[in-house]
Amino acid sequence: MAEMDDVRFRSILQHEIQSAVNYYDSEFSQERSNILSYYLGEPFGNEVENRSQVVCTELSDTIEFIMPSLMKMFASSPDFARFLPRGPEDVQAAEQATDLVNFAINNDNPGFRIIHNWFKDALLFKQGCVKFHWSETDTTVNESYESLTEDELTLLVSDTAIEIVSQEVTEMGMVDPEGNEMPMERSFSVEVKRTKKSGSVKIDNVPPEELIFSRRATALEDCSFIAHRTQVRAGDLIEQGYDPDIVLRYSGYDDLDDEAERQARFEEIDSGSNFESTDPTMREVLVTEAYIRADYDGDNIPELRRVVALGDGVEVLENEPFDHLPFALLSPILMPHRMVGRSVAEMVMDLQVIKSSIMRQMLDNLYLTNNSRVGAVEGQVNLDDLLSSRPGGIVRMRQPGMVQPLTVPQIGNSAFAMLEYVDQIRDQRTGFSKASMGLDPSTLQSTTASAVNATIQGAQLKIEMIARVFAETGCRDLAKGVLHLLQKHQDNERVVRIRGEFVSIDPRAWANGFDLSIEVGLGNGREDEKMAMLAQIAGKQEQIISQLGPQNPVVKPSQYVNTLKRIAEMAGFKDTDQFFASGDQIDAQIAQGAQQQAQDGSAGIEQAKLEAEIALKREKMQAELALEREKMQAELALRRFELESELQLRQQKLAFGGNVSDNLPRA
Repeated sequence: MAEMDDVRFRSILQHEIQSAVNYYDSEFSQERSNILSYYLGEPFGNEVENRSQVVCTELSDTIEFIMPSLMKMFASSPDFARFLPRGPEDVQAAEQATDLVNFAINNDNPGFRIIHNWFKDALLFKQGCVKFHWSETDTTVNESYESLTEDELTLLVSDTAIEIVSQEVTEMGMVDPEGNEMPMERSFSVEVKRTKKSGSVKIDNVPPEELIFSRRATALEDCSFIAHRTQVRAGDLIEQGYDPDIVLRYSGYDDLDDEAERQARFEEIDSGSNFESTDPTMREVLVTEAYIRADYDGDNIPELRRVVALGDGVEVLENEPFDHLPFALLSPILMPHRMVGRSVAEMVMDLQVIKSSIMRQMLDNLYLTNNSRVGAVEGQVNLDDLLSSRPGGIVRMRQPGMVQPLTVPQIGNSAFAMLEYVDQIRDQRTGFSKASMGLDPSTLQSTTASAVNATIQGAQLKIEMIARVFAETGCRDLAKGVLHLLQKHQDNERVVRIRGEFVSIDPRAWANGFDLSIEVGLGNGREDEKMAMLAQIAGKQEQIISQLGPQNPVVKPSQYVNTLKRIAEMAGFKDTDQFFASGDQIDAQIAQGAQQQAQDGSAGIEQAKLEAEIALKREKMQAELALEREKMQAELALRRFELESELQLRQQKLAFGGNVSDNLPRA
């Protein structure tokens, strides 16, 4: 099959646009206009003159009750989304992806405002939408260079990002030592303009009336046609590089202002004169950025294409293949097999009408009670006196009893009971109640703490269900889309400030073999329970470390520090490094101390061994000396005995005149 021609493609595009617009007008436009009117507390249109016209703000109260809980869950934590590794090889990449994606959402973009408007659109209008795309900006700086050689100048101007603004040439004559003139040398002084390109992920809220899609779509991923229609000044389109003749031809062509929803949103702004600039470049043009699946290349396989067209496809400016849908959609109450679910507004709009009607009747009844009518016998009462109602006034009558008050029945008790019943219905539908807000004294005082907690938790379950739906649908799509853009377009290493430290992250390292799962957290729902549980965990960790030491196999000091940091984060302190050191640093310091202690212990053992050897030798020497001393004393004693024996023999010989044996020892 041959490639589709432009006429055929434009016909398909126009058909899809018109079908989607008709679907929006029939299904959503008027309903969303009414919802906005209810939210703003505007009159219903059935008011009666001189009667109460009060309008209850049931819808607004319910939405504004739910919003803080959702924002606390998603926006109070520093991590909007967390990527989890599926294998040990993905741990570092998952941590870097988490840090960079959250930085792109919260720092490169006004994350809180985007999430707030996104959630409120979903709660009010059935569907909230954000669009994410890669935006490149050019930054121009002026630079000056002095005394450049020709080679240096050639190298400088070879840079395509350089544009020479001015240039001066200086020629200098040189003379060699022998006095001969040398060739002239030239130096250059130039002023250049350098253009630096930088890119980042941009996230925009899409107003509900600007998003159209195929009525056949059951989910975003299988949507065959979806488009963002918006108003853009003709001059801005020309600045983006589009043909001025084509753009100016359609300047002023815009049918978005005819949408009921848009008229309701800008009613007060557009209530003045309808001023249109005489400058055609300042007039607005309807631009449709469509994503359509079509067999454009003729291979019998429909592929996704991005098309930028003026009006309802009357003039195509861009037509290119694309690899993803840059939208993330939210619906608080999912409807099976439909891309658009139900809103919270739908659940309380009828209740707002009922409560307003009851309140009007109560006020009218109170007014009539305080200003009750009277009956008077005709001709027996001075009507001027009767009509001049003033404190202490006199009504003249011909005889007593000619004026009788007409009793107005009191409806206060039954009306208040009905209002309470309507509140109960609202509580069942939305979870919005005084008990869940902690404002119902009867509930808080007459029941046990466990019963109160059960009541509050039951109400919170509905809000947590909405939060889980948001997390698993649009929030997941947004995080995955931002990650895809960073991997595709971030072509250099980027230094970002995360948790008080500057971290270098290179998404190019994630391009191949990057295996991640994603978990969008419910943030800090039930903060009090979580903090109490974390406090108990921290106490157990502290007890184990104190009893078993920092080198125990159960709890590492870094895990204890992580618990303390988590408690600080839940308390609202995003920079926990000002309170606690890094867990890895603590583990490293403890390991280093243990190693030093082990080394010191080994040296002590060697010293003790040496001292023991010296003591043993000393004892051995002392024993040997004692033995020698005893031996010498024994020899001396023996010698003394021999001498004394010989002396006695000699004396005896001399005494008896005999001979003394020569075998006797001699002195």
